[in-house]
Amino acid sequence: MSERGEIILGVDPGTALLGYGLVVGNDEPLALEYGVLSTPSSERMPARLLKLYEGLSALLRRHAPDVVVIEELFFSRNVTTALSVGQARGVVLLAAAQAGVPVVEYKPAEVKQAVAGYGKADKAQMQEMVRLLLNLDEVPKPDDAADALAVALCHAQTSRFHRAVEQR
Repeated sequence: MSERGEIILGVDPGTALLGYGLVVGNDEPLALEYGVLSTPSSERMPARLLKLYEGLSALLRRHAPDVVVIEELFFSRNVTTALSVGQARGVVLLAAAQAGVPVVEYKPAEVKQAVAGYGKADKAQMQEMVRLLLNLDEVPKPDDAADALAVALCHAQTSRFHRAVEQR
């Protein structure tokens, strides 16, 4: 843990774009870094997953987060998308496990509730709340990075709540 607090790596898994957002501090969170790891659709899936793994491993080494946070898998009607997101999630779980970093998962509605105060908030509301909570000049781009920051913020908010309850 840094002197500012817990370092949280939020991840929005995908095989084309894997969003990541590093946040430090639970009480007044600050964005350390955010962006995406991208892979070309022209490459075969094993090569794409390897690139994601290598990129995540580099982030884990560089920032030494205290926790990796990811949304629980949401099943949509598009089976192909669900399968590729599942593969990307597996890469995230493997990289975190190999780095010895615990993984925490939240349901999509939990992320929305913690960040926007409403479990059915839309994407625009979530992005604006991420901007406000992290005191950013503009909404993080691309959307995958904003989503990853939202997951990290969810953990920051939830951890703060759990600590307050434990102190009572």
